[in-house]
Amino acid sequence: MNQAVGKILAALVALAVTGCACGKANAAAGEPDFLGSFGDWAAYAYKAADSQVCYISSKPTGQEPAKAKRDPAFLIVTHMPGRKVRGEISTIIGYAFKQDSTVELKVGDEAFTLFTNGDGAWADKSETEQKIVAAMKSGKNLTVTGTSWRGTVTVDTYSLNGVTAALAKIDEACK
Repeated sequence: MNQAVGKILAALVALAVTGCACGKANAAAGEPDFLGSFGDWAAYAYKAADSQVCYISSKPTGQEPAKAKRDPAFLIVTHMPGRKVRGEISTIIGYAFKQDSTVELKVGDEAFTLFTNGDGAWADKSETEQKIVAAMKSGKNLTVTGTSWRGTVTVDTYSLNGVTAALAKIDEACK
């Protein structure tokens, strides 16, 4: 993942983190510090008003159906020690989810349910996030299955190559 994608992603993460759609996210987030690439994952950090924010992100290595029109998708793991947040799992899917739908995130044989809002999905409990992160560290790939507002079911596949090293980097940057 290149640094230009990181800047775009930083703005998206800032929007997701603050819940703000007011256009000031870039100013609040500033320029993220690129902490490095680790296999198929990249690590970033920036200073928000109330916390250091560190996150890793990856783009899907496969998307089905391939013909579905949508914006870029990302899977993100975020630390915000000032808010006592560690290992927050989220996805930006690239389309609006079907109202009141859920997402299935699967690592190997372990499946987890995420709640949706707009084009994002999150785990509902920190315990679930901890289980997902542990599964990611020992897995080879991860899938995210969701339904668009039009009813199209999509499956994004993410490589977990480098995720453990990327997580270690943000653990260090956001103690």
